[in-house]
Amino acid sequence: MDHVLLSIHVLASIVFVGGSAVASSLFPRYAPVAPAADPPGERNPAVAALLHRITGGYAAFGVVVPVAGIALAIVQGRMGEIWINVAMVLTIVAGGLLATQIWPRQRAALSTPDDGRRLRTLSMLAGVYNLVWAIVVVLMIVRPGAAPDA
Repeated sequence: MDHVLLSIHVLASIVFVGGSAVASSLFPRYAPVAPAADPPGERNPAVAALLHRITGGYAAFGVVVPVAGIALAIVQGRMGEIWINVAMVLTIVAGGLLATQIWPRQRAALSTPDDGRRLRTLSMLAGVYNLVWAIVVVLMIVRPGAAPDA
């Protein structure tokens, strides 16, 4: 059972968390800006709309990641280990950031483009989102305070 849960956890992390991380990072590059501030380059509202849908859709499917991770921690008897608890808190932070800041701001940027200020904020928020996930990955590898494997 451990191998099945771990496989689901890792694969869902790569596909869904990775997908939402990439889409949220790319969104500001393609999102429209107000005509007066329109720089030459890659602006493409259709691509931005697709990245917005990917960000939200993959994030929704990404709920599989903490569910499988918690199930795995329970099966392995590791729920009390600090690295698991820190990873769960960081997962809540990342999910909250995506649900309350990134995704709604993307929607607003698509519906009413501005001079690019919101896109700079979105870039920063995507960077924080990705950094939080990078920390979670390091915790999964290093496992500080973990009980020795049996």
